[in-house]
Amino acid sequence: MEDIIFGKNSVLEALISGREINKILISKNIHSDVKLNKIKELAKENGIIFQFVAKEKFIPYAEYNHQGIIAQVSPINYTDLDEFLEKPHNNESLIILDGIEDSHNLGAIIRTAVCAGVSGIIIPSRRSVQINSTVEKTSAGAINHIPVIKVNSLSNAVEKLKNSDWWIIATDASADDNYYDINYDGMNSAIIMGAEHAGVSKSLLKASDFIVKIPMLKDFNSLNVSNALAVIIFESVRQKLVKNKVK
Repeated sequence: MEDIIFGKNSVLEALISGREINKILISKNIHSDVKLNKIKELAKENGIIFQFVAKEKFIPYAEYNHQGIIAQVSPINYTDLDEFLEKPHNNESLIILDGIEDSHNLGAIIRTAVCAGVSGIIIPSRRSVQINSTVEKTSAGAINHIPVIKVNSLSNAVEKLKNSDWWIIATDASADDNYYDINYDGMNSAIIMGAEHAGVSKSLLKASDFIVKIPMLKDFNSLNVSNALAVIIFESVRQKLVKNKVK
């Protein structure tokens, strides 16, 4: 479950200290003051989502002096990218998530990734859903079986991966190559999946070694990001199993 920080002072101090916060909930019934304005200011500066919600949202926390404001803190310890890259990697897969905002999608992605033997998932520290109780529940516990790497810049992360001999494969609906045209076996590969409404950013597409798409038989792009990832990542699994004659 998530850790919860209660009250204006506690939330403000957490923001000032740089503690990792997933989301801040603020009651619609509380009045603005200096502390609340500072909380909103720091949240905006750090790309932390804050929402004004009905006072009923705070009923489960009635025993605490929450003052109409709580902060949700991640229940896991994130992995450092540099430490991850220091370890030896051979014919492995990573997933890079660019701007995924839905907790259920992230949980489904994590579950798929663990089933496919993915070595880690990279998410940005800002403007993206973070690990929370919904993600944990949707992943069916898979979150405990894979490193989640949080980075300040996906572009910098991609550059580090390329310098460490990882191949970068981005997904884009207008790509020339289909996802099954790529040989995933025999290399370390990182697959970039973008948000459904925006896709992979142009800067990451430009930095990628390959750009692939899932061909559609109908002029209707109905796959959400977790479905699309499953299609692509299990193609890489299939290739590796076929080559090694493992059933």
